[in-house]
Amino acid sequence: MAYYDFAFDKLGLRDWCDADKTSDGPVSMADLLAQTGVEQEQSAFTIPFPSLDELHDACAAVGQSRDVTKGVENGFLAIKDVLRYVLDPLTQPLSWILESSISTFESTPWWLMLPILAVIVFLTSRSVRLVGFVMLSLMFLAFVDHYDHSMQTLAIIFVCATLCVLLGVPIGIAMSRSDRLQRMIIPVLDMLQTLPPFVYLIPLIFLFSITEPKLYGIAIILYAIVPVIRLTNLGIRLVDADVIEAANSFGMTNKQKLFGVQIPLALPNIMAGVNQTIMMSLAMVVIASLVSAPGLGVLVLRGIRNLELGVGLVAGFGVVLLAIILDRVTKAALDRVNAAQRH
Repeated sequence: MAYYDFAFDKLGLRDWCDADKTSDGPVSMADLLAQTGVEQEQSAFTIPFPSLDELHDACAAVGQSRDVTKGVENGFLAIKDVLRYVLDPLTQPLSWILESSISTFESTPWWLMLPILAVIVFLTSRSVRLVGFVMLSLMFLAFVDHYDHSMQTLAIIFVCATLCVLLGVPIGIAMSRSDRLQRMIIPVLDMLQTLPPFVYLIPLIFLFSITEPKLYGIAIILYAIVPVIRLTNLGIRLVDADVIEAANSFGMTNKQKLFGVQIPLALPNIMAGVNQTIMMSLAMVVIASLVSAPGLGVLVLRGIRNLELGVGLVAGFGVVLLAIILDRVTKAALDRVNAAQRH
């Protein structure tokens, strides 16, 4: 006997409830105890919440929670083909870009790639010490035969972080210029920021083949694009009203104010958003190894699956080194921007 039987009895719905009831279903513990004449003790502490499953036990006509999840699944599968027909052509260039980037990073010999990276780091940071740290870290990864995996990871981050900036900065600018657009986009950003990383992969696995790079590329972009959008919007909105008023007094157009005043003054916030986007891209690359993303995440996953402690720890240390490198380089660029604005 279910707890909420009395509710349906008092409402006169027992005939409706029993119309769909069959005797072939599993018997609950409460029913077994009732058949043996043993009654369950009920108190305020044991009152179950009137969930779908509890109400279904009392009335077979009420659906169960598994009916809800099954309905969501059937609804998604019903529109899957239409979504794929629309999204496939739009996202296919992402696969090509990722494949070409990974191929370029892998095919470039180490004796050429390391100097190129050293020059990029120096031009970004103007720090010889940072260049030395980056070179020592990459040489360590090469020494333990993790060079190719590290280059794959850097290639994916380079593509996804670049696309996040190219898409996120304009969205942040548009949000800063329209309160209505900001109210519409912020709930979407909140959802993207709080959704567990693994959940991003579930609908994408049904939409795209697991062998397509765009599968993990889209997941990384959706996960990492939020900070650059938020901080671009925040940075432009924080520009001093007196500065905007001075720009208006000089007769500057909206475009001139945006590119000549607002974006330069908001650049520290934008760079902070880029830093966070790169960090989140790296975090998602490791998780995306579950859906065939190459790189150090594959070795981490191998260590977990095969219980190879050394493989997992060394690869994890490689991820930490890449995170430190990317964080220090982007923060050095941010410090240079702040110093330039102070002077």
